[in-house]
Amino acid sequence: MFEHLFARRVLGGLTALSGALLASFLNFPLPWLLGPMLCVATFRLASAPVSAYKPFRSTGQWVIGVSLGLYFTSEILDLFAQYWFAIGIATLVPILISIVGTVVLKYVGNADLKTAWFSSAIGGASEMSTLAERYSARVDLVASAHCLRILAVVIVVPFGYQAWNVTGGDVSSLTQRLVNWEQIPVLLLATVATGFLFKKYRVPTSWVLGPLLAAGVLSMSGLVETTLPGVVVNVGQLLIGWSLGDNYRPAFFKAAPRFLLGIALFSASAIGIAALAGYVISFMTDIPLETIWLGLAPGGLAEMTITAKVLGLGVPIVTAFQVSRLVFVVMVTGWLYKRYLAHLEKEDQ
Repeated sequence: MFEHLFARRVLGGLTALSGALLASFLNFPLPWLLGPMLCVATFRLASAPVSAYKPFRSTGQWVIGVSLGLYFTSEILDLFAQYWFAIGIATLVPILISIVGTVVLKYVGNADLKTAWFSSAIGGASEMSTLAERYSARVDLVASAHCLRILAVVIVVPFGYQAWNVTGGDVSSLTQRLVNWEQIPVLLLATVATGFLFKKYRVPTSWVLGPLLAAGVLSMSGLVETTLPGVVVNVGQLLIGWSLGDNYRPAFFKAAPRFLLGIALFSASAIGIAALAGYVISFMTDIPLETIWLGLAPGGLAEMTITAKVLGLGVPIVTAFQVSRLVFVVMVTGWLYKRYLAHLEKEDQ
């Protein structure tokens, strides 16, 4: 039994790695996340003998948390102080998007209320899938929803900006850090300890929020001025993609057609709501509208900051908006479900 399970995990890891390399070769967006997820999911849907190893998912989440925490530099803090009101309003936009998405996925996608809620929360796929599992929602549908939404945004937003020939003159960027190997042990010790502490006290997505907090404090205080090696970031994405792909089962496509239609409608609605909200916020600040749109775009932090950097549209500002949105959504999504949506679900039953 142990040998059989070990073999499935080894095959799962090789499948995930193959998917990442193939996606990189094909120039996929987020190849080290989407490649493993799609490849492992394909094999799982075909009932192939592959599986994931759950502790590896925590490792991947640790990488994401540390990476986000290291974004908190003095430059980002200055932007928070300058644009705190606009950022505060922007953090509420995802809640509106989630409400709209929940209605769409429940009535068009035929999903139950909690699956619809966690599928439409504009957080990371791994964080929302973890919350979905915690509250017994359909993890396979939640993971699919987030990956399809991110893929849609990654395609629509950059190509839309290119079609409209939108560029900016902002050449500023986050402080370009190199890997400081002498500081890595301190970063590793602090973030792992905080992750275990958050896990002990059952903090949701503990292996994201714990390391994020520790890395953020170390970065803002100047005690650590480093970045993670690129290979570590890639491996972290691979581990998350591998674990997400493992959630798929052959029965998925029995419910998928209506759900996928709901995701398509929700993704279009999310982009439209973000664009409208950005237009309103642009009247409150001197931030260019194109930059605000990237800050509010319902995609991922990495994809939107890369787009901002290529187009010269204010990477620090986009990062400030996206990090605030991600942290806020991760913190309140589970809480809102417990405080309000769970009661509605009981009434529907």
